[in-house]
Amino acid sequence: MDVIDFAEEERKIRALLVGAPKTDISELEGLVDTLGYEICRSVILNRMEKNPVYGIGSGKAQEIVSLAKELEAEIIIFDFEISPRKQRNWETLAKLPVIDRQEVILRIFASRAQTKEAVLQVQLAQLEYARPRLAHSYGDMARQRGGNFGAKGSGETQLELDIRKIREKIQQLKKELAQVVRDRETQRKRREKVPLPACALAGYTNVGKSSLLNALTGADVFVEDKLFATLDPTTRKLQIKSEVKGDSDAPKKGFSTHILLTDTVGFISNLPHSLVNAFKSTLEETQRANLILLVLDSSDENAETQYNTVTKVLEEIGAEHIPKIIVLNKIDKLKENPTMLAKITSLFPDGIKVSAKTHEGFEELSERICDELLGAEISCIIPMEKQNLLNDARKLGIITEENWLDDGVHIKIKGGELKKNPRLSNLIAPFVISE
Repeated sequence: MDVIDFAEEERKIRALLVGAPKTDISELEGLVDTLGYEICRSVILNRMEKNPVYGIGSGKAQEIVSLAKELEAEIIIFDFEISPRKQRNWETLAKLPVIDRQEVILRIFASRAQTKEAVLQVQLAQLEYARPRLAHSYGDMARQRGGNFGAKGSGETQLELDIRKIREKIQQLKKELAQVVRDRETQRKRREKVPLPACALAGYTNVGKSSLLNALTGADVFVEDKLFATLDPTTRKLQIKSEVKGDSDAPKKGFSTHILLTDTVGFISNLPHSLVNAFKSTLEETQRANLILLVLDSSDENAETQYNTVTKVLEEIGAEHIPKIIVLNKIDKLKENPTMLAKITSLFPDGIKVSAKTHEGFEELSERICDELLGAEISCIIPMEKQNLLNDARKLGIITEENWLDDGVHIKIKGGELKKNPRLSNLIAPFVISE
């Protein structure tokens, strides 16, 4: 009976990372770590050359290959996109697998996809990426499957057959994905029958969006301290509560309202366009939101860069016009770092400082969400003989202040843009007063 070497089974694949000149390779290191590989070394190139063979000089290419062999690396990973032809050239030279940043992300997504939609989206992105690279799997481009020279049909090369299979599979996946999107649209329409404001958590990967969703709503979304822990959008109801203000002795009830809060896939710099396209239906949750909570890791030195990355992706998916609240998460980590706290405050003076761990700042965040989604307060005086209208007003809007005085019930109410809430507008229009 063979003895299983568990240490050998658990050994990680050793990877040599190669970055472009004047770039920060830390993000690729995080991606590779998430993939479960061991980084034996990271190398930053001094310059790039318009070399059709390797993209860099042949001498430097040989130097990288020699380093990989010296370090016993099993794969070389580039932090920039390499064309299918250059990939073949590198693999021929190194006698090792050679991949780029885009393929790393695809492999992570493939390992984490859970729902049918995510699995279909990842498969589609993988096939779109693999199609132009298929040739590098074939050493003999002239292999035939029967037939005479120059014939088609059964005489197609193995490569042509496989490309055709990929093309057919892509079409099949697109049809399946379209059906999933239609099912999602049906679910969305059901939700819209009981209209609730929609709020999307958007941000860089691993900034704590899922933890924030769990802390705010009591959900149990999977959380892990790795990149792309969440691929599928998760929507939960968030109840916002507050006390009604007022001077009179009349009893007052606290108000509450619900919103839909959605956790979305994390963004990353240079997100491959194939993934942006493949996850378009998922990203629509962000596009359709009434409000975006742009979540940043306040303890990360690269918070400003990550902010710029997220805003760029939001522009790419057509969500730049949606109102946003900057949420500075993980503020508990800065209690002992006043310098970093001052820096993040100066960078984002309007940001709401919160902690998904300690729930610090949740009350202020709720108030800001309420203000953004429900609009400015409108002052009204409801005559005593019309006080029964108050119940309808509470259903259609949020009463934030209520005073029972001699000339009627003085209220302040929020209801979003009245032109989008005609029932509330018609109800209170006769009683609105100017400040």
